Amino acid sequence: MKKLGLTLAAIGLFFTTAQAQVEGEVEAEGEIEVVVAEDEFEKIEVSALPEAITASILTQFPNAITTEAYMKNDGEEVIYKVELDINGQMKKVYLDTEGNLIKQEDKKEESN
Repeated sequence: MKKLGLTLAAIGLFFTTAQAQVEGEVEAEGEIEVVVAEDEFEKIEVSALPEAITASILTQFPNAITTEAYMKNDGEEVIYKVELDINGQMKKVYLDTEGNLIKQEDKKEESN
């Protein structure tokens, strides 16, 4: 009976340890993906944005101030990520080289 108790305890410890290792790997992979995603875009000067991009921003977001700009060239297409300040609210927009809006993300920041 004593051996059965020790065997069950050992099996329980094994499964607990194995589960902890799997969860640790998942978290580590998530961190790696985030770092890779951020490295895809290269920061550029706002003044270096193509005229089509600046014209598109002025048309679609007339009250916006462009605070930062990034560019990604994956060989097939160039994508611009532009951070805008619209009346104190931050917004990221993604545009192609012709100024067409690809997607946008709201970034809520508290105004003082």
